[in-house]
Amino acid sequence: MTDSSDDYRDELPEDLQPSAFVGAYAFPDNKRRRVPGAIYLAVGLVLVALVLARGTGAVFVNRGFLIAGVSLVVIGLYHLVAGWPLKIDATDALAAAAREAGFAIGHSSAQLGWRGLVSRPTWRLLLYSAEEPPLHRGLVMVDGVDGSIVGSYIEDNPEDWSEYMAR
Repeated sequence: MTDSSDDYRDELPEDLQPSAFVGAYAFPDNKRRRVPGAIYLAVGLVLVALVLARGTGAVFVNRGFLIAGVSLVVIGLYHLVAGWPLKIDATDALAAAAREAGFAIGHSSAQLGWRGLVSRPTWRLLLYSAEEPPLHRGLVMVDGVDGSIVGSYIEDNPEDWSEYMAR
């Protein structure tokens, strides 16, 4: 029987430890998709070139090379197209959402998501007005590339906060 203290324990690498994190979080840029896209495209083109040079009847180069090459070219092109640069950060998105909402922002939450077939980055912001309790709330979607408003829904806050208010 082995001692449990000798067992391997899975843990996060140092650079992912949340306790070591200090400062504002920077979302990774989508344009980093272009690097693997270029690699897929290059490997795919090499495979297609091998098939064109040798034909599909060779011992080591066969129809599978052609299928893999064309697939990698398609996937590589998709990565190049979907590698939008993230030019709008969470602070800029919050400022654009505040202009759209038309009220002073109190509590808010931002989430980065992607929309459409080409995965365009889009900020989704949930907003509450600054009053206590908040009188208004809204959901605003801000494009992460150009900062335009994709959509918004602003309403009076229907929640009853009376039981949480100090008496």
